[in-house]
Amino acid sequence: MYGTIDGFNYGATTPLAAYLMACLGGALGLRCTARSVRTQRSWKPGWLALGSASIGSGIWTMHFIAMMGFHVKETPVGFDIPITLLSLLVAIVVVGIGVFMVGYRGVSRRVLLSAGVFTGLGVAGMHYIGMSAMRMQGHLEYSVPTVLLSVLIAVVAATAALWAAVTIHGFRASLGSSMVMGVAVTGMHYTGMAAVSVRLDDVLDASVGGNAPASLILPMLIGPVIFLVVAGTIIMFDPLLVLGEGEWNEKKADSSRLPPPPPPRPVWPARPPEDPVQAPASRPAPPHSGQEYGGW
Repeated sequence: MYGTIDGFNYGATTPLAAYLMACLGGALGLRCTARSVRTQRSWKPGWLALGSASIGSGIWTMHFIAMMGFHVKETPVGFDIPITLLSLLVAIVVVGIGVFMVGYRGVSRRVLLSAGVFTGLGVAGMHYIGMSAMRMQGHLEYSVPTVLLSVLIAVVAATAALWAAVTIHGFRASLGSSMVMGVAVTGMHYTGMAAVSVRLDDVLDASVGGNAPASLILPMLIGPVIFLVVAGTIIMFDPLLVLGEGEWNEKKADSSRLPPPPPPRPVWPARPPEDPVQAPASRPAPPHSGQEYGGW
């Protein structure tokens, strides 16, 4: 017997909120990735790590906000907390592999494709590990073609987003690419959910014991949301974003045209003081010109 699934138990509220979180995480992560390409080498790991954590936190928050609207009529739904947190870690680490590849190896076709595959697999891996954390009086079954379609959407979306992050400059272009990435990531999620069916157990209990109910997922989202707000604040005060890319590059060019500072003056060793008694005797007498006596 299969259960009756409703993926939009709260109407359009959960899909819209999930999409906004996917856009926020994508915008912050892509901005950090683009910033790392044009920054000093000592700051590159920090920007790339911040971008990886932003994208991973954004898609994880998107997933579980959307899952708050997942409802099975015949059985309550709960979540295994350790596996839920593991899905967040997988998202950050696997997405980070792709982001660091682009940050350090450039955007050649081979590197970009490899990075897109890693980033897309990180998005898909987070989704299906998060789905495995669900606990109910039954088990999930998947349609394999639809699952493969969702993974393909994740890989294509991640590749396009990484390409846009390092080739399209400007705040508006970054915002547009993050909105496209939000559509792709959210679409991947609901494509994966379309592959799901729930086969119920023969005997149904009144509750799912030992797991957090779906209503307790909301407090778990507070941490990633706070992180995204802090990351957004850091990026918002970045000089390249505050001044604008053109003005920032012009300012750097002007500073590079400044004349170099004068070289330091050489420090000569101090002359020893002369003896006041021996000084007149040691100096040679000036030649006698005779002019002081009227020419005699």
